Amino acid sequence: MKLRISHETTYGYDMPIRNLVQSLRLTPSVFEGQKTHEWLIEVTNGLKGPGFRDGAGDWVEGWTVRGPVQEITVRTSGHIETRDTAGVLRGHREIIHPLAYLRDTKPTAPDEALRELAHSVDGSTDDALDLSHRLSSAVTDAIAFRPGVTEAHTTAAEALALGEGVCQDHSHALIALARLRGLPARYVSGYLHSTLDGQPHDAAHAWAEIHVGGLGWVGFDAANRCCPDERYVRLGSGLDSSDAAPIRGVAMGSGAERLDVAVHVEEIAQ
Repeated sequence: MKLRISHETTYGYDMPIRNLVQSLRLTPSVFEGQKTHEWLIEVTNGLKGPGFRDGAGDWVEGWTVRGPVQEITVRTSGHIETRDTAGVLRGHREIIHPLAYLRDTKPTAPDEALRELAHSVDGSTDDALDLSHRLSSAVTDAIAFRPGVTEAHTTAAEALALGEGVCQDHSHALIALARLRGLPARYVSGYLHSTLDGQPHDAAHAWAEIHVGGLGWVGFDAANRCCPDERYVRLGSGLDSSDAAPIRGVAMGSGAERLDVAVHVEEIAQ
């Protein structure tokens, strides 16, 4: 599938800021399931710094903006060709050992309800792929997809208690369950071409990857009860949503910040 992607993030401040420093994980991953034909990152009045590939195999760029300034826009656009690998992350080069992803973080820390759900799922690590599918289905059944009921800092435990959430909550919950069953798991940020009508749609998305012996990392999208296929574009990964955030930064100033995000993915005619 050939996809055209545009991603625009605008930061507005009620008082001018002096400087902004950002770390951008906005370049598509390099693996067998996707090929980047064209990709551009622009930051309003930004100065591009050095880039590097981190231990997880993600490309990270540093940008700075010198003020005073009251509005900054980060624009990303490009063309990606994808193919279905049944969720398996083949050909992705990284050096972090999978066992590092057994560590809990605040968004994925388990409570008693998460522990009960994790151990209620039949299966064993002897067949880690089957167990991973069962854990993902358990999250789908336990947390209904409903935008607006959770926020950026909602934890997996809180989302499970609510019984509702969005893809971030499904991903955190699945990561928590997998780690409780001894399976390394991590958070993935990216894009999803969610419809087939050829029109652009809001399409920022997130899912989880679980490390399965013999296969490596395998993606599971509990929000949509499936594994990532050719509709998905992978950007980067981390222990949780904050660790895998496409944009992280620090602004020097005392004013309040406003954030507007627009993401569109559309299929290009073959």
